[in-house]
Amino acid sequence: MQVMGISGMPGSGKSIVSDMAQEKGAIIISMGDIIREEAKKRGESTKETAQNLRKEFGAYIVSELTIKKIKQLEETEADNLVMIEGIRSHHEVEMFKENFDNFIILSIFANPSIRFERLKKRMREDDSQDYEGFQQRDYNELEFGIGNVISLSDKLIINESDIESFESKISEFFEEINF
Repeated sequence: MQVMGISGMPGSGKSIVSDMAQEKGAIIISMGDIIREEAKKRGESTKETAQNLRKEFGAYIVSELTIKKIKQLEETEADNLVMIEGIRSHHEVEMFKENFDNFIILSIFANPSIRFERLKKRMREDDSQDYEGFQQRDYNELEFGIGNVISLSDKLIINESDIESFESKISEFFEEINF
């Protein structure tokens, strides 16, 4: 089983990469979905849950839950690519590297003004419709350490033009990793 991670700030285009990988047969595990599921159980916002989980169980709880989920797939999905979406800290990267051979990180970058416009259109529960809220979310992500993950990733794709160009870059990356 090949396991890789994808990182990037909110609205950068991670889900497009995941969707394309899923169309090719990859299994997508979203760390954000793990937090959203837990937030629903707790009756909290995703922001509160992300912070509270780390306070209650340590900085690595979301990656521990993700690793557990992937290990359960190892027997049945040995020939598949598993893509972990939403890695936010270098410590999470280290845990994945310890648990999965040849683990790599792909990061997606887009400037804040582009990402804000995308998030306004996306309208997900945790997407702010005002720029101040958007900036605060970015600061929260940066506090988790996402900037380190992006800067130390194995591959960086810039997503600041049209969707066709971005999809072409993703396809080229998939060819590079033989997927």
